[in-house]
Amino acid sequence: MPELPEVEVVRRGLEGHLVGRTIVAAEVLHPRAARNQPGGPTEIEARLPGLQVTAARRRGKFLWLDLGEPTPTDEALLVHLGMSGQMLVKDAGSPVHAHLRARLVLDDTSEVWFVDQRTFGYWWVGELVDGVPGKLTHIAPDLLEDGLNLQVLAALLKSRRSEIKRLLLNQELVSGIGNIYADEMLWEAQIHPLQRADRIALPRLVDLLESGRAVMTRALAQGGTSFDALYVNVNGNSGYFALHLNAYGQQGTPCHRCGTEIVREQFMNRGSHFCPGCQRRR
Repeated sequence: MPELPEVEVVRRGLEGHLVGRTIVAAEVLHPRAARNQPGGPTEIEARLPGLQVTAARRRGKFLWLDLGEPTPTDEALLVHLGMSGQMLVKDAGSPVHAHLRARLVLDDTSEVWFVDQRTFGYWWVGELVDGVPGKLTHIAPDLLEDGLNLQVLAALLKSRRSEIKRLLLNQELVSGIGNIYADEMLWEAQIHPLQRADRIALPRLVDLLESGRAVMTRALAQGGTSFDALYVNVNGNSGYFALHLNAYGQQGTPCHRCGTEIVREQFMNRGSHFCPGCQRRR
């Protein structure tokens, strides 16, 4: 699933293409793309035409478009990419993709396609609550949000008697972190993924969160992480941060820091990658 850096790359691309454009038409081609909309595809198709895109925003792994007419309203189009969702900007008349699930037609005749092979993603149109779509009020701020206090977040993590990686993956504590970036930030901070958070010193937890910010910032500079054709930006290009991973997917190779072989262990129905030499469990 795309994590924060990948979604941010898509958001930036949409911002450059969509802000200031008016939606002329909307079409939902697969019912799963509107499964969270009370009125289904018909409601999405009816609510969007005539609205202008005033901003493209993100929190964690979610992105949304603020909509106006043309002055700002409290409406937004929320996009969740799921496992394989892509938001692609296309010229009018482009050959239709086999996995096209929904699309917007803009006032310059260009189109925005929601392509989703596995159909876990969706669109949702609804009201903003304190600046975020109503469906996201339970999602915590992410590491790249302005104003996030790392000391406060570190103290919240330390108050939990649970494995630190489990907490990093909890989107109600801190959003945007998935398996890739959890492994990478834990490697950078030299913390074992199964270490209980309440047994980690508060300064080390702050260092861990700062490592997360650093890792995600580097990933953004590379366009995110891609392992196959399912993650691309709005122009269809893949990210290249996969070439710079230190832990995730590196099992069997020597640690770049101490030379110990990176291992992969099962955790929460997924793989957890770490160095047993410099990420010792205490």
